[in-house]
Amino acid sequence: MNRRNVSNPKEEEFEKEMQRLILNDQELTNLKLFDYKIGSEGMQALSEALKVNQTLSNLDLSICQIGAMGMKALSESLKVNQILINLDLHSNQIGAEGMKALSEALKENQTLTNLVLSCNKIGDEGMKALSNSLKVNQTLTKLGLSKNQIGDEGMKALSESLKVNQTLTELVLNGNEIGDEGMKALSECLKVNQTLTNLVLSGNEIEDEGMKVFSESLKVNQTLIKLELSYNEIGAKGMQVFSECLKVNQTLTYLVLSGNEIGAKGMQSLS
Repeated sequence: MNRRNVSNPKEEEFEKEMQRLILNDQELTNLKLFDYKIGSEGMQALSEALKVNQTLSNLDLSICQIGAMGMKALSESLKVNQILINLDLHSNQIGAEGMKALSEALKENQTLTNLVLSCNKIGDEGMKALSNSLKVNQTLTKLGLSKNQIGDEGMKALSESLKVNQTLTELVLNGNEIGDEGMKALSECLKVNQTLTNLVLSGNEIEDEGMKVFSESLKVNQTLIKLELSYNEIGAKGMQVFSECLKVNQTLTYLVLSGNEIGAKGMQSLS
């Protein structure tokens, strides 16, 4: 059988959806291209469609092999698109270069509120670029950055941006490489940040020292409601200090600490 004569259902579907976007099909408000593997070439076509589309508000591009080049094309469309609200870019090999392009777009975009960037290897360099955009972006409320090789330097940059950002309410950073130094920076920003309500830091490298300084910030923070710190390296000493801050904090209502090394003494301090 001649392989070139075999149609690819996903390719055909993708082409149909591009036409609907360009024609502004009023029924096309949600588009899920999960695992379509459109690559940078497909991303170029989609980006051109997004520049003229006025109907699509939710777009799922997870596992599409976009890469840095595709991300640059998408970023150009986000500078002019005025309708997209939710964007999922999970697992696309964006890297630091792609993140830099997206960050420039976020300085101009005025509609995007929910952005998922998990599993893209953006690292500290990409995080620094994104942090700069968060200082000026005025619409983003939810940001997913799970498993992106973000360490203390990236966390420091993000923390500086959160001191001035006034819109972000939910921040997901699980599965990164954030340690005590990063937690110290985050702690300082939480003393002044007035919008963040949900924070996920599970699966990082936070130890007792980081937990101690973080606890001090929660004594003055008045907005954080949900906090997840599971599977770090927090021991009994860190938990004892944290339990003291809970006596003062009046907003935290949801807390996850499983998978740490708290021990009996740590658990007793929480009771």
